[in-house]
Amino acid sequence: MEDRKHPHSIDLEQAALGAILLDRDAIHVVISVLNVSSFFIESHQVIFQACINLFEKAAPIDLLTVSEELKRMNKLDEVGGFFYLTELTNRVASSANLEYHARLISQFQLRRGLIQISEEGRRDAYSDENDIFNLIESYEQNLFNLTQGNLTKSWESSAEAAKKAVEALMAAREKPDGLVGVPSGFQDLDRLTGGWGKTDLIILAARPGMGKTSLAIKFLLNASIDFDKPVAMFSIEMSNLQLTNRSASILSGVQGTKIRKGETDDGEFERFVKAAEKIGIAPFLMDDTPSLSIFEIRSKARRMKIQHDIQLVVVDYLQLMRGVEKKGGNREQEISSVSRGLKQLAKELDVPVIALSQLNRSVETRGGTKRPQLSDLRESGSIEQDADMVAFLYRPEYYQIMEDYEGQSTKGKAEFIIAKNRHGALDTVELYFDHKTTNFQDMPDRILSPEIQDGLDMEVNEVFGVTPPSNNQDLVEAASKRNDDEDIPF
Repeated sequence: MEDRKHPHSIDLEQAALGAILLDRDAIHVVISVLNVSSFFIESHQVIFQACINLFEKAAPIDLLTVSEELKRMNKLDEVGGFFYLTELTNRVASSANLEYHARLISQFQLRRGLIQISEEGRRDAYSDENDIFNLIESYEQNLFNLTQGNLTKSWESSAEAAKKAVEALMAAREKPDGLVGVPSGFQDLDRLTGGWGKTDLIILAARPGMGKTSLAIKFLLNASIDFDKPVAMFSIEMSNLQLTNRSASILSGVQGTKIRKGETDDGEFERFVKAAEKIGIAPFLMDDTPSLSIFEIRSKARRMKIQHDIQLVVVDYLQLMRGVEKKGGNREQEISSVSRGLKQLAKELDVPVIALSQLNRSVETRGGTKRPQLSDLRESGSIEQDADMVAFLYRPEYYQIMEDYEGQSTKGKAEFIIAKNRHGALDTVELYFDHKTTNFQDMPDRILSPEIQDGLDMEVNEVFGVTPPSNNQDLVEAASKRNDDEDIPF
């Protein structure tokens, strides 16, 4: 009965340890598969820990060195002495099948883990003191960790981490554009960030009406359509139909008001249908469940990761989410639990998470240009603390500031202000905004590179009201014509 409750194989564990003691290269075979808890027998755990200690010191691993390390740990007699170590080496002829043996040991560990999770879940479910949704979240997270193999690699040596760092740098050097993360689709922004980094929590904050939802949708469209990256959006504010209409308006150049009212002409209708078809075949997942909790988002995102391997998650928006409610807690503490949960989600799924956030009203009462700053983040200072990047979306035109300090027109101008960047520089990227379609693009002198000319012809024509220019200078002139044309509302 005990063996059924705790699946394991003494013979396999002895064979694996014996191979490590005989073959100096054997540790390299098993270190990415097994950890100390992979072994069921306690004495085997101690012996494997001694091997790991030697490996991290770059010391040779053999019968004598492991014996000395166990003496240093005051554990040699506990594991059976030098005699038992010798017995381990006698139980294996070679290390030829070591990797296969290690994976069988790992599978036994997974079985034990599944039994433990099931027993704990059954026990906790009987207690009326436990919140059922918290239990489900915890149970599902533990199961996810098992399926991802996280329980089979609970530690990592500095040598392994250093090797990964070198490999990552080599991979980055092979990319001529420096794009190592998930692309935003905006040239200057990608040049600055290298793409959205895995495990990063990016906070995109702005006052209502700045267009942060549209910009987030554009990030998702660029990643899913142009780069074939599976993406997901959790929209607590908008329905899936509204998201699709907004996305199609951005892609087709058809005004959102015309789409809502059904006032499109034949050409606009055709462009809308083609845009909808693009969205339909893109790996773009939408969830419009109202009043989502951080637990529910993490649960759904895990399933999306397993089933569709999503590479980017957007949450719109942070202040509408429900966090962990505690007795006597306030809204700021709840928002803090949301931001921490989103950061944990990014690390858990190994994907970037972009969370939209509102700014408080102090921006409106401040004089000058009213550019946002970190202290304007609404309801919680922990948002800034948990985020790897905090960016603000700012449009001077929104505040009727029609010229910048150089006297240049601000019509259609938007600024992506990076106010915190854990991995790089702080800077501001200029974007172009068309309020008719709520579409964001690179600024005119950036968008007509040969690689993307064909895809932008239709969009540029709609935005500027002219035949697509043949070069960047022509586009600048077209933009100047647009700014002087009072018949085009911007």
